[in-house]
Amino acid sequence: MTIDPASQSIPALFNILTTAVAPRPICFASTVDAAGRVNLSPFSFFNVFGANPITFAFSASRRVRDGSTKHTLENILEVPEVVINIIDFPLVEQLSLASTEYAKGVNEFVKAGFTEVGSDLVRPPRVGEAPIAFECHVDQILDLGTGPGSGNLVIARAVRIHLADGVLTDGKLDAAKLDLVARMGGNEYLRASAEAKFTIPKPIHSLGIGIDQLPEAVRNSAVLTGNNLGRLGNLERLPTAEEIAATAERPEVQAAAQEGELALHLLAQKALLAGATEEALRVLLVGGR
Repeated sequence: MTIDPASQSIPALFNILTTAVAPRPICFASTVDAAGRVNLSPFSFFNVFGANPITFAFSASRRVRDGSTKHTLENILEVPEVVINIIDFPLVEQLSLASTEYAKGVNEFVKAGFTEVGSDLVRPPRVGEAPIAFECHVDQILDLGTGPGSGNLVIARAVRIHLADGVLTDGKLDAAKLDLVARMGGNEYLRASAEAKFTIPKPIHSLGIGIDQLPEAVRNSAVLTGNNLGRLGNLERLPTAEEIAATAERPEVQAAAQEGELALHLLAQKALLAGATEEALRVLLVGGR
């Protein structure tokens, strides 16, 4: 299917975008208006874009149904400050409740049962229960359109960071102690639980050989997946002839070699799943000696 966005309704486009671009981190933004009235609302069109200075951006998009602006944006136009609170799984139902479109001036801290904690450098309070909070000055607002669903990109600079003691190990933020959530499409969220997390060695300090350097039989394997090949291509070098010969002497490798290429590839894939990438490549190259 190929779609011309101009031919689609805004709700249909919104559904495609929020389903396709996911999971998305959630900005739980607390703001105040000129009269000091507090607002608290989640936004999943959100991310961090720099560390020097610390720069966040989120879009307080216009309402899809009528193109009206949200209270968060109206507040920031009056008081250009925001606290970006990061919410974890134990608080996600309260976060969802705070997204209710209450009348202007209604305090979502109260409605959703959160604790207001005074900020150090900005006027909006932070969420006391949040494991992480960033006090921010709003540097820029980009109006991306005036129609329903159009964005208003809020660019904010963090001037203070609050980290709960319970998510620290030796004074550093510990990902294993954070039970973070992310936004999917519709009513769905994602929990960054241990079962959902996986590790990929990042080629930051090394130069991977690349998939193109693998033998053709390996690249065109009927067993190995794109993920398998990507992991192999991240290795810094091909094994030496001596290393391949030593691997070929192992009983399980000899047995697989006698069965043929498919058995060797299955054995190598098993090694890959166990995290033994170098061993897997040696096994694969036994058949190509």
